[in-house]
Amino acid sequence: MSHGFETLAIHAGQDPEARTGAVIPPIYQTSTYAQDAVGAPRQGYEYSRSGNPTRDALQECLAALEGGPVGLTFASGLAAEDTLLRTVCKPGDHVVIPDDAYGGTYRLFARVAERWGLEYTPAKVSDVDAVRAAIRPNTKIVWIETPTNPLLGIADIAALAAVAHEAGALLAVDNTFASPYLQQPIAHGADVVVHSTTKYVGGHSDVVGGALIAADKGLGEELRYHQNAMGAVNGPFDAWLTLRGIKTLGVRMDRHCDNAERIAAYLEGHAKVAQVIYPGLPSHPGHEVAAKQMRRFGGMISFRAAGGEDQAVEVCNRTKLFVLAESLGGVESLIEHPGRMTHASAAGSPLEVPADLVRLSVGIETVDDLLADLEQALG
Repeated sequence: MSHGFETLAIHAGQDPEARTGAVIPPIYQTSTYAQDAVGAPRQGYEYSRSGNPTRDALQECLAALEGGPVGLTFASGLAAEDTLLRTVCKPGDHVVIPDDAYGGTYRLFARVAERWGLEYTPAKVSDVDAVRAAIRPNTKIVWIETPTNPLLGIADIAALAAVAHEAGALLAVDNTFASPYLQQPIAHGADVVVHSTTKYVGGHSDVVGGALIAADKGLGEELRYHQNAMGAVNGPFDAWLTLRGIKTLGVRMDRHCDNAERIAAYLEGHAKVAQVIYPGLPSHPGHEVAAKQMRRFGGMISFRAAGGEDQAVEVCNRTKLFVLAESLGGVESLIEHPGRMTHASAAGSPLEVPADLVRLSVGIETVDDLLADLEQALG
């Protein structure tokens, strides 16, 4: 029997605990496990880097939500990304990445993986032909974000899956901005879904984590081997906090979207805003593609200040409810200047973001209060 998203979020991997009937999965805060005999670990558990029941519950839940047979979780989103790269690629291979990728992803490619011998080419992922042109004979992964961070570009997942597969490459989709509630890339042909679970999945700005969900069981088992061999796993308490956050993901995302739609419409009519970038607006060039593959359009908005960089920084410094902070996807609203904060590592590169750009992570507060805060900050 198939279940709806909200039912899976609350129940997948989370049966009542067998011994006591506890309805919430326990935090198995242990590093090791007693074995029944030499070479006979109980239920397969021998060491918590290799396996932990709390982490397993989270992994099973995420796999169910994304529609893949194998889900794996990590200490951070970048730990998940690194594990994927070193599982699939070797020195001399090539990856296509977004030309406005998350700054941490760019840093991983440009400062870490490139020194290891992995080549990369930035491409505009909203342009299928540009991605196709960037592929080389040694391309192993087409890596996309949709929406991208921070310019909220929209990539056609199904079209890029076809392009990647024609070239013998995998399509990896960073689904952090959308969350599995709004978008399920595997259903559109993706091979691997990447998450920073720190963001919408956890949802409360209190835990860092990452995840990979594989569409193919064989690839999933290769990733699982590297998860253990490389060891960048999340601890049981972090897994428990993330699993708790998932339970309300659906209702939270609906409120994030409600609020973002109101705020995007307000900003689009403001004289001191030069451009509003939000996939839910008909003015967004990726609006139709987003409508095809997303349930709704998310809680992230970027806008360009009419007064340039100085005004953009001033707006960030003047908000009171919107907290000036990096990260995103929590219940509280955040504001940041990507060029000086989350994307500073891309300065001077092809991925450098506009200096007049402001990024909003719209929370679930009373929307009229958020609108009033932006009104006073814009002046």
